[in-house]
Amino acid sequence: MEIFTIITILTILSALFAYINTKFLKLPFTIGLMIIAMLFTLVILILGYFESAVLEQSKSLIQSIDFKTVLLEIMLSFLLFAGALHTKLDELAKQRGPIMLFATFGVLLSTFLIGTLFYFLAELTGHPIAYIYCLLFGALISPTDPIAVLGILKEANAPKKLEIKIVGESLFNDGVGVVVFLVLLSIAQRGIASVEAEEVGLLFFEEVFGGLALGLVLGWLAFKLMKSIDHYETEVLLTLALVMGLYALASYLHFSGPLAVVVAGILIGNKSPETAWSSVTQNYVDKFWELIDVFLNAILFVLIGLELLIITINAEYILLGVLAIPIALASRYLALSGPIILFRKKLDFIPKTGLLMTWGGIRGGISIALALSLEPIMERELFLTVTYVIVVFSIIIQGLSIGPLVKKILSKTPQ
Repeated sequence: MEIFTIITILTILSALFAYINTKFLKLPFTIGLMIIAMLFTLVILILGYFESAVLEQSKSLIQSIDFKTVLLEIMLSFLLFAGALHTKLDELAKQRGPIMLFATFGVLLSTFLIGTLFYFLAELTGHPIAYIYCLLFGALISPTDPIAVLGILKEANAPKKLEIKIVGESLFNDGVGVVVFLVLLSIAQRGIASVEAEEVGLLFFEEVFGGLALGLVLGWLAFKLMKSIDHYETEVLLTLALVMGLYALASYLHFSGPLAVVVAGILIGNKSPETAWSSVTQNYVDKFWELIDVFLNAILFVLIGLELLIITINAEYILLGVLAIPIALASRYLALSGPIILFRKKLDFIPKTGLLMTWGGIRGGISIALALSLEPIMERELFLTVTYVIVVFSIIIQGLSIGPLVKKILSKTPQ
C-alpha cells in the first residue's frame, strides 16, 4: 500500500476517533484515542470471523507500517522537541540531581530488576527464557515514554514539582534506555564473550555524551540564526530544519538522537523567547509545534490501538504480561527510591513522590517499537505481547487514575 494512502487512512481514523472522544467519551485525548482504536480493532476481529477479507485487509494495512521505523526514526524527534520546547530550564535545573539519577542509575537498576524477576517468573510458569533476553525486556520496558507522559500529565493537574520530575526524567531516560537496549542487543547477538567492557563503555559514552554535545552545538547555532532575523515563517522553518537535520546527523554519527533533540529543544525554548523571537514569532512557533504534537500523538496512539491486530493472542503470553505488570511497577518504585532518599532533605519533595512517580511513569509506543526490533529467536512474539499488555495497562489504568491519585494524596497533606 502506498505511503500516502496509509497516512490518509490513519489521519481519517484519528480525526474520527478524536471527534467521538471529544463529543461523547470526553476522556484525556491520547487515552481516548487509544481506547476507541482498540474497540475499533475488536470490531474488526469480530467481523473477521464472518468475513475473513475484512480482517486480512486490516492486518495487511498494519503490517505494511513499520511501527519501529515510523516511531523511532520519524515521529520521535518531533514529539520530543515539542515536549522539550515547553520545559522550563530553571525548574529543570533545580531538580537536575534526582532527574539525572532517575534517568541513568534508575534505568539501569530497573532493567536489572525487571529482567531478573521476569527470568524467574518465566521459569516458574514453565517457559524458561535466556537471561540476556530477559534483560533486553527489562531495558525496553524500563524507560517511561515522554510522549505518553507529556500528553497525560497536561490533563492530570499534577503539582509543578512532581510534573517537572516525571517529565524531565521521561525526556532523558528515553535516550538512555535506548542506549542500554542497544548495548544489550549487541551482547545478545554476538555473545558476552565477544563484547569487551571498554567497548560497552565507549558505546554508552559516545551515544549519551555525543548526543548531548551535538544538541547543544546545533541548538545554539539555530538560536543565533533566529536571533539575527525577525521573520516568523523563516524561524518556524529553522526549528523544523533543526529537528530533522539534528536527528539525521546524530544517527549518522551514532549519537543519541533523542537526547540531542531534547537538549536542543530545551535550549531553544528557554533562550529564544527572551532574546531571539518577537511575540509574533513566539506565538507562531508555539502554535506550530503544538499542532505537530497533537497530530503525531493522535496518529501514534491510534497506531498503538490498531497494533492489537498483529499481537499474538496467546493465553500464556497474556498471563505473563499480566504477571509482569506488578514486576514492572515494583522495579520502578525500587529504582526511584535511592535518588528520592538521597535528595529528600535537600529538595522539597511532595509527599509520596516515589508512589506518584511510579504510577505516573507511563509506558508507551517506544517500548512497543523496541520490542518489535527484537529478533524472532529472542522470544520476540512473547515479549511483544507482554509489552503490549503492560503498555495498555499503563496508559489506560495508570493514565486515567494518576490525576485522582495526586488529588487524594495532596488532600491528606497538611497545608
